[in-house]
Amino acid sequence: MRLPARLSLLVALTTITGVGPLAYTQPRRPPNFIVILADDQGYGDLGSYGHPTLRTPNLDRMAAEGQRWTSFYAAPVCTPSRAQLMTGRLAVRTGLAGGVLFPDSTGGLQPAEITVAEVLKARGYRTAAIGKWHLGVLPEYLPNNQGFDSYFGIPYSNDMDQVGDVSSDERFRRYMDARIEYFNVPLMRNGTIVERPAQQTTITRRYTDDAIAFIKAHREEPFFLYLAHNFPHMPLFRSKEFENHSQRGLYGDVVEELDANVGRILAALRELNLDGDTLVLYMSDNGPWAPYLEEGGSAGLLRGAKASTWEGGMRVPAIFWWPGTITPAVVTGIGSELDVLPTLAALAGSQVPTDRVLDGYDLSATLKRGEPSPRHTVFYYATTGSGVLSAVRRDAFKAFFVVPTTDAPASTSPQLYNLDQDPSEKYDLAKSHPEIVAELRTLADDHAKTVVAVKNQLATRPPSKAPRP
Repeated sequence: MRLPARLSLLVALTTITGVGPLAYTQPRRPPNFIVILADDQGYGDLGSYGHPTLRTPNLDRMAAEGQRWTSFYAAPVCTPSRAQLMTGRLAVRTGLAGGVLFPDSTGGLQPAEITVAEVLKARGYRTAAIGKWHLGVLPEYLPNNQGFDSYFGIPYSNDMDQVGDVSSDERFRRYMDARIEYFNVPLMRNGTIVERPAQQTTITRRYTDDAIAFIKAHREEPFFLYLAHNFPHMPLFRSKEFENHSQRGLYGDVVEELDANVGRILAALRELNLDGDTLVLYMSDNGPWAPYLEEGGSAGLLRGAKASTWEGGMRVPAIFWWPGTITPAVVTGIGSELDVLPTLAALAGSQVPTDRVLDGYDLSATLKRGEPSPRHTVFYYATTGSGVLSAVRRDAFKAFFVVPTTDAPASTSPQLYNLDQDPSEKYDLAKSHPEIVAELRTLADDHAKTVVAVKNQLATRPPSKAPRP
């Protein structure tokens, strides 16, 4: 553990009023927090978000009893998304923008960064990370050295560590007809490999078992649980109980098993009388992985998918649930995974760092009192280079300055869309509203001045390894 370095950073923290004032009395003890992160689940892959056949009753009940956000954003791919959630900082500031880490990467989330787990530990929270990490595999980057008391999970994507020299055609076949032995991924507990290859047919249930055990063990003290499922990222696996469970095929089986296990966690909270003391957030880390035909997900009415800066790549389902505290609503204002750290800190009465740029906003007033979201802007960083600013959204309007190459050669820039009226990004308004394009370009230029170049942590693989998409 890096306690001396971490403590020296935490001494520099100031009160949450630097992010936004608190207008409520702190409870006797801080609330519990559970963040459940799905992997590659598309915007359209929940019943409450409009899917016609996927049955997700537990998540739909969460949405009815809590807040369902319709403009909530992540990054286009796994590693930068998780870095942003953990730190409240755009991944370009931490050297983790533009792609993902691999098992042989020597980079990761740097020790100097302060995670949401560390912010909450300073308030006396017990912390656990369960599931996919994907922020570095060396010991200094693993959860136990990033503010978490315990870790149980697969340290990166479930399709890595493929056995043999795999061509692109063979990789596709393996994804579409997956077997455990194709993917030699490790299951770790607190830095020690306990199973390899991980038995992915039971991993969703086992993650949930561990999560419930953590909740029961720490019911008398405030806790933060980060539960990052490996699914529905390809390759897909589900338990025997969920084989042919859905009308949506294998992908639907996997999503419905996730939903059932969310239901188990909510049931445990009710059974322990912790539901009124616990905020639960369910969201996805990016959009659906489009190349895998019917075994990939859906972005619904949104354009694009994972790895793109179209809405379908970065706008994700997000549901906040806290019975008796959260104002039930469908929230059409803008939110982001970047807002998780400052929001949880505000609700806990904890502190946030002021010695660095934070890109998150405190959403607690929206959650508790239904006030408008304080977020008005989204910066869309592409999966190219070490972080190329592709587009900017300000309220309803989004301007592209680097258009995703999925539409080449027809793509031209700039492009402008009114996302309130055209969430599918069909109608380019750049020629009819050049003044809005100019305003958004100025916003992008001003933002760029706040970004300081840092070491690209993704460019740390051995030179013999070619980049992978």
